[in-house]
Amino acid sequence: VFKGRMSDMRAVEDWGCTVSVFERGLAEPLSCSGTLLDSRSGIVLCHSLVFSAFLNKSINISDYRVLFPDSFSSRLHVYVQRPEELKSVDNTKQQSHVMRQCLGKAKQTVSKPSPQKAELLMLVSNPQFQKAFTRLFNKPDEWRFCSNTGDIDLDDLKKDTEFLSWFAVLKVPGLLGRGQRALPWVSSSSLKKGDVVFACGSPFGSFCPDLFMNTLSKGIVSNVAGESRALILTDARCLPGTEGGGLFLDKGGRFCLAGLIVSPLCWRAGEWIGLTLVCSLESVVRNIWFVNKGDPCLNWILSDTPSHFVQDLPVTGEAKSVRQHPTVALVQSGELWGSGVLMNSRMMLTCRHVVNGASRVVVKINNKERLLTAVGNVVYSTKDSSPYDVAVVLLAEPLPSTTVPAVARDFRAGRVDVYVTGYGVFGQSCGPSVTSGILSRIIACDFQPAMLQTTCAVQAGASGGAVIRAATGELLGLVSSNTRDCAAGVTYSHLNFSVPVTVLSPLLRQYALTGDSGVFEELDRASDAVRAAWRLQGSHGLIPRSKL
Repeated sequence: VFKGRMSDMRAVEDWGCTVSVFERGLAEPLSCSGTLLDSRSGIVLCHSLVFSAFLNKSINISDYRVLFPDSFSSRLHVYVQRPEELKSVDNTKQQSHVMRQCLGKAKQTVSKPSPQKAELLMLVSNPQFQKAFTRLFNKPDEWRFCSNTGDIDLDDLKKDTEFLSWFAVLKVPGLLGRGQRALPWVSSSSLKKGDVVFACGSPFGSFCPDLFMNTLSKGIVSNVAGESRALILTDARCLPGTEGGGLFLDKGGRFCLAGLIVSPLCWRAGEWIGLTLVCSLESVVRNIWFVNKGDPCLNWILSDTPSHFVQDLPVTGEAKSVRQHPTVALVQSGELWGSGVLMNSRMMLTCRHVVNGASRVVVKINNKERLLTAVGNVVYSTKDSSPYDVAVVLLAEPLPSTTVPAVARDFRAGRVDVYVTGYGVFGQSCGPSVTSGILSRIIACDFQPAMLQTTCAVQAGASGGAVIRAATGELLGLVSSNTRDCAAGVTYSHLNFSVPVTVLSPLLRQYALTGDSGVFEELDRASDAVRAAWRLQGSHGLIPRSKL
């Protein structure tokens, strides 16, 4: 069984490739990743951003749904390289001569195999993805995106390129007859938050492919948005150059393509996000089908029910605990917002800095595609001097369909897979996002857990969210913060801190019995050791003041 699964993973890597795009005389090609969809016809999909520099100036892409080769420079050259080309040097000398001639280089080493010449068939827009993207990403948040062509901000995407939602269809004649397989794929409707996924792409594109081609990264589906779930977020970590690579879902031991990588999300107002932006393959295929129904090379794509479409098999490694996780709410206090964990239909825990001194907050939850809203009264909020950043909120009316969390009684660092769920990144636009990691450290003071660290990606807005045990859905803690290096001005989303639920459980039980909010004053009376830990100071007096 183990050997079989390893063989499956090898097959995932076999479908990946790199795509190089250049104009005769250009010093260096632009490049990205690509995905071979069918080894019978040599059809490759990749992202279109690398083609934007070669678009004819007379073309305004907002007027088009599809672009053909005559829309680009006549001197455009496209090459595709796959892993098997790295293992064979049969045609190295001949292809190196072609590349040397096109690039105008005087010398070219022949020790590396060269890519296969590819034909650009078309570029196709994806309005469903574009609509979802426009709704979720807006200028006030100062988004910047990573790509192999350099960092891109929203103004660049809207005014200069507008290529974020476009995808290229390539045909590689040199790959014809090398196999009789079509890559299995799944509908985006089968994706659920918490499903385990694998991203396959080549960091830095065609740079040093013998080292970086088809690197794998593992994560989960963090969120989905848009018509037919065209936009997918995953916490699988990807680097610039992986745009156009595949996102794979394990369906019954069979790895199937679910989407194409658009961009590693980079910065939001100076905060590293730690998520990857993906477009669903189904959405790309539907748009290809819509604009071109007659090309025989694309018949397998253009069929309504292709034989390699996989729908009914169960998802392997899907996170049942995510669907059973504690109900997490969006908490609004004036113009500020964060997250909160409902302990029952009326009581919620959140952070002091989320309520921001207010006596009343607005609480919203997603319930079966509907947004339910309630008013919450802040029963208790810890003092600014308290190490524990906690607030207790009592709702004026109970919220239905609330999942009462099972509360963890113990913690095990390192061996425990955990999820963080909260309204980071997009607020209420598409419900809470989920990120995965491990419980990386437990800081104990006075022989009791006082702080939890995880490697999950935590962004602004996730404060007050839930840390849950992946295997069981048990509530482990309340997200308090990620880490910021004040000297360097850098935020680390994958190093974050949470209040252990074992600190809060006894106080909640007392409050349930007495109704006296004074029981939470115990949080303000924490020991000096707890205070030092939450200040990231350490307990040794000689240690310099923390810069975090």
